[in-house]
Amino acid sequence: MALVRWDPIREIERLEPFRDLDRWDPFREIETLQRRMGRLFERMLPTDGGERAGLTFIPAAELEETEDAFKLRVELPGLTAKDVTVEVTPEAVSITGERKSETTTEREGYTRSEFRYGKFQRVIPLPSTVKNQEVKAEYKDGILRLNLPKTEAEKQRAVKVNLG
Repeated sequence: MALVRWDPIREIERLEPFRDLDRWDPFREIETLQRRMGRLFERMLPTDGGERAGLTFIPAAELEETEDAFKLRVELPGLTAKDVTVEVTPEAVSITGERKSETTTEREGYTRSEFRYGKFQRVIPLPSTVKNQEVKAEYKDGILRLNLPKTEAEKQRAVKVNLG
């Protein structure tokens, strides 16, 4: 039997077969995925200076509840009252309309003009029933305000209880 001299470096190399591979960095993988997804969305949804050209218009809405009514505010920039139709059921508010938009940009000796037309609809469910025959509406400066009075049964639904 031959004697072999023990070499600690060779022993460590034998025990570390994956030492030449790079360590996995999950954050690098996430950054790569973000870049690829960003490029994909840029190709699918071209922009024209901030607003996404391919997206459908969805008006922003804010619903506030008071003791007697719901107050709904809907942002409809660039629309007139004749472009908007509002229907109220006891359970929901439906807002439909047609948006007509034109943008013109002048840069470096050329003019770029774009037109957008399209119908939109937004249905906003209400947390409780309202008297849809008594709704009051106001439309001013691109903001639609609706006052939706609650039914008598809904007003009396919550009762404050004294403890002690």
